[in-house]
Order: sequence, then structure tokens, then C-alpha cells
Amino acid sequence: MDLFQTFLDTYDIFLKGMLLTFQLTFVAVLIAIVIGLFFAFLKISKVKILEWIADVYIFVVRGTPLIVQIFIFYFGLTSLQISDFWSVVLGLAFHNGAYIAEIFRGTIQSIDKGQMEAGRSLGMTAGLSMRRIILPQAFRRALPPLGNQFIIALKDSSLASFIGMYELFSVATTLGSNNFDYMTYLLIVAVYYLVLVLFFSILVNYVEKRMSISD
Repeated sequence: MDLFQTFLDTYDIFLKGMLLTFQLTFVAVLIAIVIGLFFAFLKISKVKILEWIADVYIFVVRGTPLIVQIFIFYFGLTSLQISDFWSVVLGLAFHNGAYIAEIFRGTIQSIDKGQMEAGRSLGMTAGLSMRRIILPQAFRRALPPLGNQFIIALKDSSLASFIGMYELFSVATTLGSNNFDYMTYLLIVAVYYLVLVLFFSILVNYVEKRMSISD
């Protein structure tokens, strides 16, 4: 089967799968950023019980496969009438939130302590100093690793195919089984993933350069 011709014949089907892949990843990473920031604050809180909660969460995520986490969310949440889409999104967010928590913890702690002291000397509360002085700098420093985490989440979203979601990888395997030509469709889907990764890599680099102008 001609690879290029197959690529042209199936682009509409793959584009639908790519759209779902992007939706899963984008929503999951947005939620994961909120989760990650929350647990990052627990980690740096200096309150032992809060640090312990964050450590347990990160340990559980790192110690269990993502596919297991997705299946737990899927079978747990669909029984509560929550859709497949949100089951996968929350599974991905739960997983990526742990890694993003460590990213934020590292970037927040990398900001010179004098920045907080300067804010307090101006009459700001610790929370206001964190929000107006520390977090903007931490977010800027976190952008490159956050971009990498987004790309990782994008590729990990292929695991949604195991619960029957028709994202990119599922499109490839379904077409491959229909035509008994898995290799052709796997090569095609690899191209789509590469295009997505390239696009978001360029986007992250652009945003990073724009934000660095203010440094």
C-alpha cells in the first residue's frame, strides 16, 4: 500500500483523532497545573503533615504505571456516570500533577529568599508577596519543563485507546486491523505525533523568548 496515498486518503479521520488527542492533553495539563501548584505549596509549607501528604501523592504516582491509574479513574468514575473523556482527563491530570508539583517546588525554591523579604519590607503579606513577586518568576522559570511535561502528556494520551477512545493511536490501530496493514498506519500516526510535538516545541520556545524579554 502506498504510504503517501494512504496518508492523503485518511487525513480527515486522523485529524478527528488528533483533535481529541489535543483536547485530552490540553484540559488534563490545565488541571494538572492546578494540582501541581497545590501540592508544591504543601511541599514547601514546612508543616510536616502537609509535606507528608504531598510526598505520599508523588510516591503513589511515581510508583504505579499510568495505564493502571487511567483504568482506576475509568472504572471508578464511569460507575458515577462520568464520561470516558473526563475519566481519562482526570487520570492524566492526576499523573502529571505529581511531576508538575516537583517542577513548581523547584522553581519556587530557586527564587532568592531576599525577594520574599523585600516584599514583606514593603508591607505585603507572605501570601501577597508569593502571588505578586515569587510566583511570576517561578512560572517563568518553570515554562521549559512545563512544556516538556505537556509533550509527555500528549504522547501519554495514546493510552486512552485502551478504554476505547478514538484518539490518534486508536485511529491507527483500528484502520490497521481493518486493512491488515498495521505498519502503514503506525508510520502515519507517528508523523502526526511528530507534527504535534514540533508545533508545541516551537510554541513553548516562542513564549519562553517573549517572557525572557522582561528579564
